Amino acid sequence: MTSAPAIGFEYRVSRWAARLSIVVAVLAVLAVASCALPLWLKFLSIAIVLIATWRSLSGTSRSSVAAVGLSHDNAWTVRLADHEDMPATLASFRVMAGVVLLRLRLARGGVQIVVLAPDNSDADIRRRLRMRLATLQLDASAQRV
Repeated sequence: MTSAPAIGFEYRVSRWAARLSIVVAVLAVLAVASCALPLWLKFLSIAIVLIATWRSLSGTSRSSVAAVGLSHDNAWTVRLADHEDMPATLASFRVMAGVVLLRLRLARGGVQIVVLAPDNSDADIRRRLRMRLATLQLDASAQRV
């Protein structure tokens, strides 16, 4: 059997995630405004929702990841915005409705979360990555038996 080819891609933050956060925040504000809480508690709850949304959006817009690579031997590499290449390990992943979420643990500590959605990545890259992640999951479950 031939070995799997390396997968590499440049990364930019998904705009879909930011838009989804804003929609969820608007729905949360509407829910709080329409409930039967005292007025001061409504204002406090709305302020907490807005602050949490702002922190979430400001944190995701400053991603330090510029590119990610997966070699043929399943070694992960993360290129940071300052052009430093750093080895990483895959801590966890999720695949939901065509979106791939990777949680990569960097060698020097820290975790980077990479969200690959249709607006920030190629469909072929996501497909190849889903296939490789599925084989990694099968290999891991076979080793546990």
